[in-house]
Amino acid sequence: MRIPIPTPAAAVLAAAVGAAVTAGADMGLLAPAAAALGTAAAFCVVLLSTSPTTDDADTRVHRLLVTPIALVLSVVTALLAGGIIDWWLIEPAAFVLGAAIGAAAAFWLYRRLATTLALSFGAVVAAGVLALAVTSLVLWLSGVAPFHAFGRMLEFGLQPDSLVIMVNSGTTFYLSAVAVAIGFKMKLFNIGVDGQYRLAALMAAAVGGAWVLPPVVHQVVVISVAVAVGGVWAGIAGYLKVARGVSEVISTIMLNSVATGITAYLLNTDRLAVQISTNNIGTPEIAESGWVPGIPAGFMGADREIFGLVVLAIAVGVGYWTMLNRTRFGFDLRATGQSPTAARASGIDIKRMVLLSMVISGMVAGLVGMPQLLGQSHYYALDFPTGLGFTGIAIALLGRNHPVGIGFAALFWAFLDQSSQILDFEGIPKEIAVVTQATIVLTVVVVYEVVHRWGLRYQQQQVGRELARGDREEAAAS
Repeated sequence: MRIPIPTPAAAVLAAAVGAAVTAGADMGLLAPAAAALGTAAAFCVVLLSTSPTTDDADTRVHRLLVTPIALVLSVVTALLAGGIIDWWLIEPAAFVLGAAIGAAAAFWLYRRLATTLALSFGAVVAAGVLALAVTSLVLWLSGVAPFHAFGRMLEFGLQPDSLVIMVNSGTTFYLSAVAVAIGFKMKLFNIGVDGQYRLAALMAAAVGGAWVLPPVVHQVVVISVAVAVGGVWAGIAGYLKVARGVSEVISTIMLNSVATGITAYLLNTDRLAVQISTNNIGTPEIAESGWVPGIPAGFMGADREIFGLVVLAIAVGVGYWTMLNRTRFGFDLRATGQSPTAARASGIDIKRMVLLSMVISGMVAGLVGMPQLLGQSHYYALDFPTGLGFTGIAIALLGRNHPVGIGFAALFWAFLDQSSQILDFEGIPKEIAVVTQATIVLTVVVVYEVVHRWGLRYQQQQVGRELARGDREEAAAS
């Protein structure tokens, strides 16, 4: 039974109840537990005072699926918001505000969350549970208490400096995954992101270290060189595919090897490199005018700085979404990826789309090394990060090629990488994080496929139900 309350008043009431219950519960519970309880109470208010507005709100599947998932997402939102606000305010006040934000999320999610989207969230949760179960089994068979290992990882991973490292690593992971996702949208498998970003970073570092330019101009030149080199290198694979029919999988793998050879040839003291230390060589250091200042993280209590180019990663994500959903090129790209035959029949130049998609993917790949190059190392050396391209493939799969999903997947991957560092001090192999990463990618792929098929069947049932309703209305009218 619902109490008829105007929509704005219901939202305000839910937020007020969430904050009040959290403040009261905080006297006897930990602040996060109090926030979770307050958000749950606010969700009950939402259930009693408002109704879903989606088209399938009256179905049994919607009632059984959307309500619990909306509740879980609301509580998670409250805890995340409280944890972030806690960097500036005292803990009780931070989680009271977090509960209010969670209550607002509960109101919006309950009213607007569609069944298909709830299925996607459910798939992620199911994959995460399966991955944790498999990892726990591996730990148990190894003679390690799973809860002890996970507890230490969580404790270390949530320290301020660890969070900064997580954001910095997630920034590079995100750029790599977006580069891969652009190819995936065209059903192209750009395995060459690894070679593209390493060659781009080397050439950008060499150009940046060769001249001293005014600030901003210097940074723009370095980034432009990286984008151009990445685009050209990926364009080779695109050209081979459209001109000679060479599989992009084969050509990009081969081009990775070629890029490695070129990098090894150029990174020599007789060519582009100088001696940095006894066991390391690299390009000349980029002048300070080419550095991108970091963002101080003192508000988190961290001594490190967040890469300034995290803003670039956000811009790339926004641009990726806009290109796919708000431009003719994005429509052509998605149409070609879903059905090349239908796209060709509608007048889309398939070869042009393949070539441009590979070039754009390579241009984004060229940006992968820029946060590290311009924000920390300032030269390309033998110890420059490698393997980020292959990590991007896993993260793109985990994030389902969606810019927001990729962002969460990148942060999660970076969290596992960073939090696992403490395991060595506990006598636990830190490679257990790799087991978790691999397992969750596999389970996500499998679970998403199951959910996708179920979702298609559900949509067909919805269409059949609407058609049957229309027939009954026509019969009644006649």
